[in-house]
Amino acid sequence: MGRLSRRLFRGFLGLFISGLEERNPEALMEAARQEFRNKMTQYHAALAQMAGVAERLKNQIKSKTTRAQDLERRILANHHAGNLELAGALARELQDLKADLGVDTNELQETESAYQGNLRQAKLSQREFEEKINKLQKQLSQVKIKEAQAEAAAALSSVAFKVGDLGDSMKTVEEVLAKRYERSAGKARVAADLVDMDKIQEKEAERKALEQTALAEFLASQGIQTPASSESSAAAKEIGPSRQ
Repeated sequence: MGRLSRRLFRGFLGLFISGLEERNPEALMEAARQEFRNKMTQYHAALAQMAGVAERLKNQIKSKTTRAQDLERRILANHHAGNLELAGALARELQDLKADLGVDTNELQETESAYQGNLRQAKLSQREFEEKINKLQKQLSQVKIKEAQAEAAAALSSVAFKVGDLGDSMKTVEEVLAKRYERSAGKARVAADLVDMDKIQEKEAERKALEQTALAEFLASQGIQTPASSESSAAAKEIGPSRQ
């Protein structure tokens, strides 16, 4: 019974964690980033150790090469001086030193090759991880856009209404506007009915007559004969008494 309870607990815990991950994929991505950074830190430490081995081998080779050159000079010097026994011992030492140099050179080549290969692998892993993260971020952005669209559509569907379903408030507005229009139209009609159009027409005709009279007087003062004045003179001649 205890084993069954533990299994059920682990199952419920797994479902709970899966639900959290589904609701918060950003946290899951950040956890993946942190895990990758931790692994890369360990990988870089291993690379640094390998690079340190390569540098130590380089220093050994450099030191042994210098030692070998010094031994070659001493061998020649002792040989020329007749110290054959010492020259032989130095030659044997040089032989062993060159063998060590060969081993160190091979180890350096292998270490450098392994270091470069692992360095390329680290760079490739870094690039692949960044590409995957960018892809996931784009996918997450698309998911968020679709979720926002779905939420907007759901919100609109919940508040959708028809034009005719305006409610009491909108009907009250319609009634208020109708009453205001009726009052304004009534005032405009009363104002129009109060205007005496006959008097206005008489004043307009009088104004035009005065204007024409003023024009005729001005033209006469300038000695300009107008058709109207000519007709008036002719009419005066015909109406007046005839002269013998």
